[in-house]
Amino acid sequence: MSARNRNLSASEITRREALQRTMLGAGGLMLGGALAPQAKAAVKASKAKSVIQIWMWGGPCHLDTFDPKPDAGNDFTGPLTKPIETNVSGIRICELLPLLAQQADKYSILRTMTHGINGHETASYMVQTGHKPGDGTVYPGVGAVVSYFKGYNAGYKGLLPPYMVMTKLQGRFAEAGFLGSRAKPFATGGDPALTPFLVEGVVAEGITEQRQHSRRELLHNLNTLGQLASDDPQVQEAAKSERAAYDLILGDAGKVFDLSSEKETLRDAYGRTRFGQSCLMARRLVERGVPYVTINYEGWDTHKGHFQEMRRKLPELDKGMATLLKDLSDRGLLDSTIVWWGGEFGRTPRVQWEPPWNGGRNHFGKVFSHVVAGGGFKGGHVIGETNATGEDVKSRPIYVTDLITSMYDLLGIDCNAKLPHPQGLDVCVMRPDTGVAGSNKLTEIM
Repeated sequence: MSARNRNLSASEITRREALQRTMLGAGGLMLGGALAPQAKAAVKASKAKSVIQIWMWGGPCHLDTFDPKPDAGNDFTGPLTKPIETNVSGIRICELLPLLAQQADKYSILRTMTHGINGHETASYMVQTGHKPGDGTVYPGVGAVVSYFKGYNAGYKGLLPPYMVMTKLQGRFAEAGFLGSRAKPFATGGDPALTPFLVEGVVAEGITEQRQHSRRELLHNLNTLGQLASDDPQVQEAAKSERAAYDLILGDAGKVFDLSSEKETLRDAYGRTRFGQSCLMARRLVERGVPYVTINYEGWDTHKGHFQEMRRKLPELDKGMATLLKDLSDRGLLDSTIVWWGGEFGRTPRVQWEPPWNGGRNHFGKVFSHVVAGGGFKGGHVIGETNATGEDVKSRPIYVTDLITSMYDLLGIDCNAKLPHPQGLDVCVMRPDTGVAGSNKLTEIM
């Protein structure tokens, strides 16, 4: 190994690994061709083709977003006491979400999500997989399952990986679970609000398109072994993967990451923030057929100074999410794209005014809100009701399995279908009784 190879920086290694994964994916090998018939057989005709998951990393407060309680008193509401009417009669949301208020006919609010877990890692695992932790099996997240059943095994031919994350992984649960490294999402890295958007393995700082072409030409001139053994099947397969990788970097697939091609007015509408431009990027990805995109939206673990943070982050959320829903709808994509908003839990309805929290909210898994739109979910509805202070479920508890099995149903994925387990265990996608109470799909909005 050369000194240069021994001293590669972490970012260079990441780019190389990303490129290798892209090459594998382009060859249709993301989860192994031998599994393709099994995956295809488990997919039925579906309303939804893609999912955009807006993951509220840290846990958003339901009282300060989609389940306001203006009459609960200052110890619960803080300064956010004036919820606003939406364009659906009878539905009110936080006053800091005026744009989303005008899109309420496109989404439905699940106000009684519950699992009772207050730890970030275990709650994230529960919500992302639908399985309780601790049974000895590390299950794949929804994104990995969708990628398996609607990605390369199901005939997906795109050069873009079928499971993508904007812009970095959480590290709080194993996205791929027992499906292994080939089911891991491709995390873009970078910041889409910057120009250029530096995507790991695809767009490198200071490397122009002309320089990429020159590098490729030099590589070919030096590759005398490949030229001599051009009839060898392995050499041919390597050449095919190389062409696919460069098509991603230099071809139309790679251009998906160039947001400068979008109208300035639309980019402004999304908001010139990492989150806003990630929402725009997600729309571009599903527009090109990517089955699953996660936007990891940090900053919602507000133990201190909660309301100051809400006045900064809620307008950012409002612009990005509202514009995403409208943009998808205007382009005829909302009917085939599930938008799933929510975090691992909510936050304590009772505000912690005392030092050192000074108006903070703690973790709260007893009851919290999620939002779904598109892909077969009806808009303009509220499911479930919490009590007057938002501390308890009053009616219609919604368990994680209720939500996830409903999404799988709309995606045409059979919950009884088998997943390939490395030890050959008999594991299916999702049983209604998988570690949690409840087996009621969201039939009210399906």
